[in-house]
Amino acid sequence: MKLINTTNSHSQLVKSQLENTDATLVEVYSAGNTDVIFTQAPLHYEILISNKHRAIREKEIEKIQEFFLNRKIDKQAVDEANIKTLYSDKLIEISIPKNKSY
Repeated sequence: MKLINTTNSHSQLVKSQLENTDATLVEVYSAGNTDVIFTQAPLHYEILISNKHRAIREKEIEKIQEFFLNRKIDKQAVDEANIKTLYSDKLIEISIPKNKSY
């Protein structure tokens, strides 16, 4: 699975997220029919995975989470015990809280 940064094609979404949430960084990625929105905020990170055509596979979730943990997220800042993943049919939300010391 290869994630391609498509943030520039979603300027309205990025602008809206930055104006209406506590986000300090919003990036959009695409892997074919699967879209990923990565958000960084002062107290947490969010990864939103969606696919309008089918359910998201567990293997995809693992690879996407690994991609962001290795490239975008400060692992020392993460409160691993409180990572939450919310599942729905074609949408997955991964909430990664930061340690209180960060």
